[in-house]
Amino acid sequence: MAKQKALFIGGTGTISSAIVRELSQKDDWEVWLLNRGNKKERVPANVHQIVCDISNEDDAKQKLSGMEFDVVNEFIGFVPEQVERDYRLFKGKTKQYIYISSASAYNKPAASYVITEGTTLANPHWEYSRNKIACEEFLMKKYREENFPVTIVRPSHTYDERNVPLGVHGKKGFYQVIKRMIDKKPVIIQGDGTSLWHLTFNEDFATGYIGLMMNRHAIGEAFQITGDEVLSWNQIYQTIADALGVELKAYHVASEYLSAVGDKLGFDYEGSLTGDKSVSVVFDNSKLKRIVPQMQTRIPFNKGVRIALDYVLSHPECQVEDPEFDEWCDKVIKALEDSKKNF
Repeated sequence: MAKQKALFIGGTGTISSAIVRELSQKDDWEVWLLNRGNKKERVPANVHQIVCDISNEDDAKQKLSGMEFDVVNEFIGFVPEQVERDYRLFKGKTKQYIYISSASAYNKPAASYVITEGTTLANPHWEYSRNKIACEEFLMKKYREENFPVTIVRPSHTYDERNVPLGVHGKKGFYQVIKRMIDKKPVIIQGDGTSLWHLTFNEDFATGYIGLMMNRHAIGEAFQITGDEVLSWNQIYQTIADALGVELKAYHVASEYLSAVGDKLGFDYEGSLTGDKSVSVVFDNSKLKRIVPQMQTRIPFNKGVRIALDYVLSHPECQVEDPEFDEWCDKVIKALEDSKKNF
C-alpha cells in the first residue's frame, strides 16, 4: 500500500508538533513540513522538510512544483490573504486542506455557554478572531462553489510541555506568573475566577486531529477539538500552585479594568479576556466524537501541568522573565488596594 502524504505548513508549534510527532510514527504516513527551518530540533528524523518562507509565494510554488499531497495542514494562516495564497498553491493538488481556525471566533458572549460548531461566529473584541472568521468564510465559499476540500478545526486553549496555560500574563508569556507564585507574590486572575474553561494537552488534541485526516466525513465541515475537562479559572490557578507546592495568593481583577490599564503594557487584554478567556464556555465535542470515537482526555490538567512545570523548571531557556509585567501587576494591585482604602 502506498503511503499517504501529509504536508504541514508550520509543523513545529505547540499544537502541530504533537501531531507531526505522532503521525511520523505511523507506517502509513509520509510527513512533510514547509517552514523556515528555524526549529529543526523539533522535527523527527524521518520527517521531510521543505525550507521556505511561504509568504514568498513564487519561491513556495517553485519548491512545491510537481508535488501533490493527500492532506495539507495550515497552522500559520491568520489573515485571509494567507489562505487565498494557499488556495492558489494547492487547488487540485490535495485531497484535503485542513485549516486551523480558533474557538475564540465564537460569539462572545454566546446565547448559550454550551458551544457547538453551530454557535454563531462573531467577535467584536478581538481582531485576531475576526480574521480567523474571514479565513473560514473564504475557504467555505471555495468549498461550496468549487468543491475545494476544506476542513475547519477550531482549537481552544491547547498547551504542551513548554507552556503553562494562564488567563493573565504579559508579552513574554507565562513564566513571570509562575515566578510570582514561587516568590509568594499575589497573582492576578480575571474576574472572580469562577468562569468555566477548557484546557487541552497537545497530545490529546493530536488524537482528535489525526482522526480527521483523510476522513471523508470531515470534508466541508468544521470541528472544535478540546479536552472534556471543564475547570474554573480559580481551579486552574490552584492546580498550578498545588503542583508547585506553594500557597495561591489570588488577586481578582475585573476584565474591563485589565483591558483599560493593559495598554501600558501594549497587551490586548480586551481581545484575550473579554473576547475569549473571561467568558464561561463548555465545548460540546459530540460532533467530533461521532467520527473520531477514540478522542478522549487522557492527560487531565492536574497531570499536564506537572509535565509542563517539570520541563520548564528544568530548562532555563523556558524561564523567560518579564520585569515590566511584574511591575505592572504590582501597580495594578496597589492601585486597587489604595482605592479600597479611599472609598
